[in-house]
Amino acid sequence: MADQPVSPSVNATPQMPVAGLGQSTFPAQGVPVFHRFNRLGLWTLYMKEVRRFFKVQTQTIWAPAITTLLFLVIFTVAMGREGRTVLGVNFATFIAPGLIVMGMMQNAFANSSFSFLAGKIQGTIIDYLMPPLSNAELMLALIGAAVTRAVLVGLALYGAMLLWPGVHLTFAHPWAIAWFGLMGAIMLATVGLLTSLWAEKFDHNAAVTNFVIAPLSLLSGTFYVIDNLAPLFQTISRLNPFFYVISGFRFGFLGQSDIGDTNLAVLHGAIGLGVLNIALAGLVYGLLRSGWKLKG
Repeated sequence: MADQPVSPSVNATPQMPVAGLGQSTFPAQGVPVFHRFNRLGLWTLYMKEVRRFFKVQTQTIWAPAITTLLFLVIFTVAMGREGRTVLGVNFATFIAPGLIVMGMMQNAFANSSFSFLAGKIQGTIIDYLMPPLSNAELMLALIGAAVTRAVLVGLALYGAMLLWPGVHLTFAHPWAIAWFGLMGAIMLATVGLLTSLWAEKFDHNAAVTNFVIAPLSLLSGTFYVIDNLAPLFQTISRLNPFFYVISGFRFGFLGQSDIGDTNLAVLHGAIGLGVLNIALAGLVYGLLRSGWKLKG
């Protein structure tokens, strides 16, 4: 019986032989190496995306901050000369939080909408699809990098606006600042990733920016309270998710918003944004898993 060959275990992982080394520890072709969560791969892709925009930080962080700051200068000079107050504060203080989070959202979209699109145009999309990363890990890395850029732009804007005469920003509700800021950045980063999946050239990306993102940002109550609008346009504004991001973020600084008369209304808006982001993430995950417009 001792001369009988031993049958290999059914659960044993087949090994690939290497010349001169006998049996190797590498699994056979097609056998997965990462069975759970590839933290190293996720971190590597995240840092690659962060370094990409940080190498040109003058264009990706400081230039957007200066451009957004110009809105504060123009609107303050045009509408704030006569001591106009909105929600109990001067006009400059009223629009400052909205401008900060608007700059954050627009730059989150700009960062994530570039990733796959540039890869498809330049022929380097394989760099995203070849590494041993799951679809969820790929999403987390790209969205995380976009949110990082948004936060850096927001901090740059906050620091610049503190130096502007007449702007007084205090932390009335820090949780609202953190939640609505992150939800807005994640929402636009997810939409940007969806855009980069769909777009086939930079014109497609520019069309979404000019005809969707910019109008929704500017018509979301950044420069006014929706109570001044006609009832129909108030209803339309309340269907705009940008409105809840901007008004909720403003609530974090001023302790007041035009979402509703109570803090419960702000909380409902916060929950609604969370549900919306989960739905958007699920949509993008499904498209990534199907290989839509990525795999021939």
